[in-house]
Amino acid sequence: MLPTEPIGSLPRPPALQAAMAAHAAGTLPADALEAAFEDAVINTLRRLEEAGEQVVTDGEQRKPSFATYPIAGLTTLASDGVTIPFADGHTRQLPVLTGRFQYQTYAASYLAAARRHTQRPLKQAVISASALSLLYPGAGVPGYDRDAFLADLLDGAEQDLRRCLDAGAHAVQIDFTEARLSLKLDPSGGLLDQFVALNNQVLARFTPPERARLGVHTCPGGDHDSTHSADIDYAELLPALFRLDVGNFYVQLASERDRPRVLALLGTLARADRRVFVGVTDPIDPRVESVDEVAARVLEAARFIDPAHLGTTDDCGFSPFGDDTSTSRDTAFAKIRARVEGTARASQTLGL
Repeated sequence: MLPTEPIGSLPRPPALQAAMAAHAAGTLPADALEAAFEDAVINTLRRLEEAGEQVVTDGEQRKPSFATYPIAGLTTLASDGVTIPFADGHTRQLPVLTGRFQYQTYAASYLAAARRHTQRPLKQAVISASALSLLYPGAGVPGYDRDAFLADLLDGAEQDLRRCLDAGAHAVQIDFTEARLSLKLDPSGGLLDQFVALNNQVLARFTPPERARLGVHTCPGGDHDSTHSADIDYAELLPALFRLDVGNFYVQLASERDRPRVLALLGTLARADRRVFVGVTDPIDPRVESVDEVAARVLEAARFIDPAHLGTTDDCGFSPFGDDTSTSRDTAFAKIRARVEGTARASQTLGL
């Protein structure tokens, strides 16, 4: 059948949410929190396997957020960084550097912890270097110039990817959700070009076979059932996105208003050595898609993209930030099952 993969994050179980809150309040010891993380990962992997997922993930159960896991515990941070506004009025704010940048956690640690509990191929999501570049303040950091920061950032981002590959990840996905947002911040596209160039500096450190296992995910953000850049036209983003030197592209599509137009553009951009995973389920829509609906979306995509270079995915992670409880775990796994079964049905129709 056509390959199908999750994006990454899944809602944390209520017991884990409670344990995280208690630990933050100082009423739960670290070993008890670790036990709660372990239980959540085991449950996540089991439910993904039961849903028929062939490529699995830990659901980012241990990450505080998809964007900030590398710097959790870093002491050279202040709280007043870049603010990301969402369409419903809520915001997320990144921290900002006050001293030297250094990775505190590499995503391979999550991969190793998940490997103890499954034999299926494991996918690992990592944050992009371009997203972490937003940590550096415009006014600079005394004694630590931007060039020194970028050197540390590139080294850390390379290690984040390389350690996952070396640990046997089936695929490593770079989360690049700030790509579409950048066009809202800078409609000229200059900021997007900078982001692409920075990420390609990291990717240039890998061999072609290694880059074939790397991918990039784009979406308009997904948090508390809202987005930050869904109003930005994909036609402004996709040509730059496909300059990234990776083998796989995971593209939010189920929630797009004019899918055929975007698919037609994707069909012109996909090269023979690349695969496009199109989103066929919408994590911020509480309605669970039917198997028939998913199959129809896959067949629609196959009209524009050669099935030999097509795959399916979810539009976005279901809970990119650890405190997001807007979607239940039952809903998330139901949507995943619909994606898996709908992709299989479409594959049969296509004669694969």
